[in-house]
Amino acid sequence: MTAKMRAVVAPTPGGPDALKFVEIDKPVPGEGELLVKVYAAGINRPDVMQREGMYPPPPGASDVFGLELAGVVEGTGPGTSRFKVGDAVMALVHSGAYAEYAVVPEPVAMPIPPSMSFVEAGAFPETFFTVWSNLFERAYLQPGETVMIHGGTSGIGTTATMLAKALGSRVIVTAGSAEKCAACLKVGADVAIDYKKQDFVAAAREATGGRGPDVILDMVGGDYIPRNIDAVAVDGRISQIAFQHGSRLELDLMPVMLKRLTIVGSTMRARPIPMKAKLARELESKVFPLVEAGTVRPLIDSTFPFAQVADAHRKMDASAHVGKIVLVMQDGADQRRGSK
Repeated sequence: MTAKMRAVVAPTPGGPDALKFVEIDKPVPGEGELLVKVYAAGINRPDVMQREGMYPPPPGASDVFGLELAGVVEGTGPGTSRFKVGDAVMALVHSGAYAEYAVVPEPVAMPIPPSMSFVEAGAFPETFFTVWSNLFERAYLQPGETVMIHGGTSGIGTTATMLAKALGSRVIVTAGSAEKCAACLKVGADVAIDYKKQDFVAAAREATGGRGPDVILDMVGGDYIPRNIDAVAVDGRISQIAFQHGSRLELDLMPVMLKRLTIVGSTMRARPIPMKAKLARELESKVFPLVEAGTVRPLIDSTFPFAQVADAHRKMDASAHVGKIVLVMQDGADQRRGSK
């Protein structure tokens, strides 16, 4: 008899109540895969987009929700060699994290640092992969430069702030209230702009002596695109990682030429396993030491029991969080791995 497990899907697009628990076959690890008992899974904006019918899983991926997880290896498939049963791992996955068990390609799995809890580890992969790739590799943010990060209180925003500061950059963020701006400053931002009360273009220029930030990390798109081009410094870089306000507009590109700008963009979910594996190794070598030093770690806004996944999505929809929202599947997930 095939073992079963609970998982979350959305049979029809909609709001948080579209999320439904189903009982499906417990997965079996294939060639090069790990079977992981999920302790915690981060909730991300792409999950909301998938729930609303706007971001389907890539071809061949499960329709079970969830892009990142942390847990314990319960089984290994042929061809695995790095991890063994009982190891604590975290991973970025195409789908399948909102479940009691998940299969993970071993190359993208990472060991959980001893100082981190499963909850923190469950909130790590999606934002750290995204920020490292788009801010430091593609926009090549350098020590001493200034970066402006839109959505400063989001999981991406708080992660980007902490990493940029830890690696020697100055950080400007935008957020939608005085309270959120204060939260961004607490995380480590040097300047916080309330975009509902201030023109972020003028404020960013003022904060940089008229020059503009060297790099802008944007997940908003829409009418922010020409404003980012206006705000960024000469020879600046703009990294586009999402389009919450849409991706289509009429745009004068002459300033891109006159200011010698570089505009880059990428998605993470559909990237091939070798690309994600390379990013995983870079995070292990360059970011894990910052985690263990206490300089950088996922900022957890709140946790929800697995059964309350719809409530967790309601909180995400309200955009009232600072940092990450995490689903907890197992008791003790909030304990640090290195604690006795």
